[in-house]
Amino acid sequence: MPSGKIVVENLYKVFGDNPQDAIDLLKQGWDKERILAEKGAVIGVRDVSFSVEEGEIFVLMGLSGSGKSTLIRLINRLVEPSAGNVFIDGQNVAKMPQAELVELRRRDMSMVFQSFALMPSLSVLDNAAFGLEVAGVARKEREEKAMEVLTQVGLDSFADKYPHELSGGMQQRVGLARALAVDPSMMIMDEAFSALDPLKRREMQDLLLDLQKEHRRTIIFVSHDIEEAMRIGTRIGIMEGGKLVQVGTPQELVDNPANDYVRNFFDTVDTSRYLTAGQIMTDTVPLYVHNGEAPDAAQICQELQDQDQHYAFIVNENNEFQGSISLEKIALMVNGDAVQPLEPDALQQIEPLSHDMPLEQIIGRVVETDGPVPVVDEDGQYSGSISKGSLLSRMQGESNE
Repeated sequence: MPSGKIVVENLYKVFGDNPQDAIDLLKQGWDKERILAEKGAVIGVRDVSFSVEEGEIFVLMGLSGSGKSTLIRLINRLVEPSAGNVFIDGQNVAKMPQAELVELRRRDMSMVFQSFALMPSLSVLDNAAFGLEVAGVARKEREEKAMEVLTQVGLDSFADKYPHELSGGMQQRVGLARALAVDPSMMIMDEAFSALDPLKRREMQDLLLDLQKEHRRTIIFVSHDIEEAMRIGTRIGIMEGGKLVQVGTPQELVDNPANDYVRNFFDTVDTSRYLTAGQIMTDTVPLYVHNGEAPDAAQICQELQDQDQHYAFIVNENNEFQGSISLEKIALMVNGDAVQPLEPDALQQIEPLSHDMPLEQIIGRVVETDGPVPVVDEDGQYSGSISKGSLLSRMQGESNE
């Protein structure tokens, strides 16, 4: 079995009588239109396999009727699969007894829908605590947990209000708080922000990304908005006619679409706006390690000249960025053949870019900095650099595609 927090294997959903007959016909090469016409069966999901890693936001996209909403309801078994398996933390949800399934949903799986589904007679606090109440958590404890998540979503001061007293965006925050209150390791979000106006939608996307940095939940997010998918998705899965036609990072789908159906999703989007530092960076800057004994300035100077490079980066033994130095500055330090160690106080201190920093934030930082800017991964490890030239080349490449 493939590894992952969620693993879907050869999943089918057929609506109608004798679903196995329809599955057999699919395997024989019948298309879903012929099966509908001759057998009266509707193919909802067809032989879907994929995995979602722990802590990632996996976005499902597709046109109306492509099967994406059916698929997520198969994953949490609100809809019964016709064939196939769904593993969550190694447990096969598709074969799980009903009592265990109910417990899994209460304890470790939350859903957020497009409709806010708040109970109008309950306060914001009680709405946020509702899942905990269903799970049998005592009032004091569930109210404390609900207040904690209301604070996370910026609604603690509205705890005593009622849904009709809130804006649409605030109501959706309450829905998100309710999902978070049970502290699930995974969430399924079905068009969760699509009913909001563009500004509120972006606000909720920002909130989700901020919460994700702290809690790293596993999220399957259904969306019809390609810009939303590119902004929040670690990876995107594109569905067509019940099939999962391609899975990849946003940049992989832009660079190598599997077919015209996938390509058309990106036709109206300025995809360069969704580039991140990790996608733009190069590894062209010479790198030297300061491991307690400073590297020799004369050696670095000679090597930079030989390579026609104008900057060098210094990292420590843990591959953490320490600083930058230009060829001009290091040349001034070299005195004949004498060994001149390159100590940290001689370096230019530059705040690194995080690998997931978006283009709109990268541009200003790169323009304002003399020389290339380092990029670090989520663990703070040096992983590459972005120069003005590499940034311009990548942006021009995107705009010409």
